[in-house]
Amino acid sequence: MASSSDVTSSADNTPENPESGSVPEASETPDGPARRGRVRARRAAVMAVPATLVAGALAVLTAEGALGVQFAISGMPFTVTATELNGTGFEQFGGLDEMAPGSPNAGDTGGQVLVVTSAIKNATLTKLCQSVDLGGTNLLITAGDGSQKVTAVDLTTDSTELSGDAAFNNIEIGNDASTLTKAGVKGPIGVFSQQADTVRIANLRQTNYATTAGVFRLPGLKLRFSGSGCP
Repeated sequence: MASSSDVTSSADNTPENPESGSVPEASETPDGPARRGRVRARRAAVMAVPATLVAGALAVLTAEGALGVQFAISGMPFTVTATELNGTGFEQFGGLDEMAPGSPNAGDTGGQVLVVTSAIKNATLTKLCQSVDLGGTNLLITAGDGSQKVTAVDLTTDSTELSGDAAFNNIEIGNDASTLTKAGVKGPIGVFSQQADTVRIANLRQTNYATTAGVFRLPGLKLRFSGSGCP
């Protein structure tokens, strides 16, 4: 969860015919080669994003990202904020999440969302907030406001937007995602990635489509409906 740059699945790419590499004929339907070409082009675009794009805006993370989220996402994004995140064992790389077949949230994406997967082996978060816009009202969750902080083990997140003020120790930029070692997660071979021994992110803000953790402790947890989401 962190970087001032945006990584989105809405990049404007010209669809290609997966057979020939040429622009598809007008007779091809949205469900045919044209859509597959768009998805492929979007995926290639995120893998080419330079490390500096993520270095200022890194996020809180999840250990399943190597294979993508191990469940069908709802397709409803949610916001996560924290005044501070500290983590040991950090990794980050591009990925693609899938919605359930026939999801009403698929739009023209074919049910796929291009994401940045971040993974942290051990993380602590101060003043965690999570909100989901349900259309007219928000499901709001807060924790870690008191003396105890939120803690997580094997935390990963799949995000489309990340922002914050980040600092890293012993960062490696440009790794092949299949060779990562810091958080115990390995991404797809040939995919651009980065990793670091530690990460600190102040004023963290993230738009996520999925989060997982081996252990997630939320002291002072409050869940409620609200007219507004996370500030």
